[in-house]
Amino acid sequence: METWTVETGDDGGHLEVHSFRPAAAASIPGAQSAAEGPGVVLVHGTLVTDSLYWPFARNLSVLLGRPVHSYNRRGRGRSAPQPPDYSAATETSDLLSVMEASGSTDVVGHSYGGFVALQAALRAPISRLVTYDAAVSLSGNLNGRWRPQLEAAVTAGQLDHGWAHLVQGLGTAGPISYLPLRALRVISILSAKTRLGSEMRELLPTAVLEMRAIIDTDSHIQDFAELKTPTLMLSGGWSPAYFAEIAGQLADAVPVVDFAVVPLQFHEGPLRPGKQLAVRIARYLARGRGDDSPALG
Repeated sequence: METWTVETGDDGGHLEVHSFRPAAAASIPGAQSAAEGPGVVLVHGTLVTDSLYWPFARNLSVLLGRPVHSYNRRGRGRSAPQPPDYSAATETSDLLSVMEASGSTDVVGHSYGGFVALQAALRAPISRLVTYDAAVSLSGNLNGRWRPQLEAAVTAGQLDHGWAHLVQGLGTAGPISYLPLRALRVISILSAKTRLGSEMRELLPTAVLEMRAIIDTDSHIQDFAELKTPTLMLSGGWSPAYFAEIAGQLADAVPVVDFAVVPLQFHEGPLRPGKQLAVRIARYLARGRGDDSPALG
């Protein structure tokens, strides 16, 4: 794995990037060897850093025989904090900066990362795009998922209360999401003793701004009519149903969008062990380049 930095378009903005290559030999960040094709950029979801995606990125790189670049979005790791005027435009510009610096043509986005990737595809050329449980607001269908109590609790420093409202509102934590708020607050307190739980609590303020960015960028089906990027929208068979509903609506209306459900997968599918999801995504990306890599079976 190579770690490097991409400078962004705003004053002082920068992003921490982690690159995975099929060959063991290191290379100059952003440069590609004669043996490898253009890169793939992986955009992570909310309440996490990109480090949870490293096994997935490594698998994808091996399957494709191409470099895969994951990066910490604003407010994480060594990346710059979210700016005062943070919006979806901040994220799309960041993604395009990483694509340009890394020589990448394809994008994979998970959850909020899928939302960012789709917004970027409306602004600039992307050869091929795959989203998994993309958090796209269509005609206000996610408004009910946004809870003002989340922002109020985070502002007041009541992080356990805020975490409970976020989990219950989004429903992305599987059966845990349906527990009463009191039980969720207890789980938050207990999980804060773990590294991942502590990290999620620290990232709650970024989640507030990211949720607002989704709601503020509420779209209509016709807004995607000009999408030119071949796109595969995947949803987990055990993910909240609204992700599949959104993807299905887009696939029905936009010619370049395909939709499929991946059986036996939760919302956090890219973070879980196994290669099933990586293989599904790699096959779609490889199809665009006429790649019949043996690794893809």
